[in-house]
Amino acid sequence: MKPKSDVWSCNEWDPLQEVIVGNPLGARFPTADPSTRLAEFPDKSLDEIPQGTFPQWIIDETEEDLGEFIAVLEGAGVTVKRPETWNHEATFSTNDWEARGYYNYCPRDLMLVIGDQIIETPNVIRSRAQESFSYRSIMVDYLKSGARWYSAPRPMLQDSLFDVDLNKPTPRNDEPAFDAANVMRLGKDLIYLVSGTGNRMGGQWLQTILGDEFRVHFFEDVYYGSHIDSTFVALRPGLMLCNPGRINDDNLPELLKQWDIIYSPPMENTNPYGADYLSKSIGSEWIDMNLFSISPDLVAVDRDQTELIKLLEKHGLNVAPLKLRHSKMLGGGFHCVTLDIRREGTLQRYFDEPSTVADV
Repeated sequence: MKPKSDVWSCNEWDPLQEVIVGNPLGARFPTADPSTRLAEFPDKSLDEIPQGTFPQWIIDETEEDLGEFIAVLEGAGVTVKRPETWNHEATFSTNDWEARGYYNYCPRDLMLVIGDQIIETPNVIRSRAQESFSYRSIMVDYLKSGARWYSAPRPMLQDSLFDVDLNKPTPRNDEPAFDAANVMRLGKDLIYLVSGTGNRMGGQWLQTILGDEFRVHFFEDVYYGSHIDSTFVALRPGLMLCNPGRINDDNLPELLKQWDIIYSPPMENTNPYGADYLSKSIGSEWIDMNLFSISPDLVAVDRDQTELIKLLEKHGLNVAPLKLRHSKMLGGGFHCVTLDIRREGTLQRYFDEPSTVADV
């Protein structure tokens, strides 16, 4: 039964009613430390990781693009909230490390909404350790409305957590550590990506917190780069968009073989800004496959992805063609920059038989 709180979202596609959209103001590259290298730049040494603030023209154009996205959402009757602008220049520390902030561009990474629950996740990057504070007043309002709001154990993020094989960059299982965007919500089933931004212990912790009503299914040893939402996109019950650079019929999770699978065409217009821009970019070449469902029939899509748009329309979806010009540089497409807070619908199970469940 759906509770009476402002928070209710059980999957990636039900009709959207309220959403948080990120804020790029004051954004800077995360501090060059072992956590940042593992999660964002495993192919670079610490000295090669870009530092400082993102160029102002990138921030300005991103805020302009987000404004157009918000106008579409509000035009569809969606309530939009945004985080406070945060001082990412400030330095903070623990007994083990010191860092500056990162950004508020991707709320999807910080908080996981499961029904009427908001879970602050134990993020892997040290520079994100205080990022959720910029959402604090919004979270307090949701708590007052009746939502359940809690946090995972705060990770220590010591150097030893990141002392791993950078060819398979996954944090050690010393403590739970994962980003919310490592999780794809399919009602009572969740797929959890073990990658550079989430270890297996993080998924085990999530299973224990959610209890037997939910099943957390691990997806591992396939893609280590970051989050799950440029690998799988759940469009509606029975239809999944997959990344052909990472997924094929052999490594597709057993759970998803019950649905129709469509594979994205190659991305178009992947680097209009040159080699230096590309060398500093956080997102992969597939970042513009990162779609966001406004409803089961309407998705926000990068307008340059003409072949992908045709594929979606062929399968009965309407498209809102929009643009995030710096999705690759900032590492976030339309799904990344949103946190759906309230959708219509009920909590359901969409799969007939359980697949192999986490051994927790």
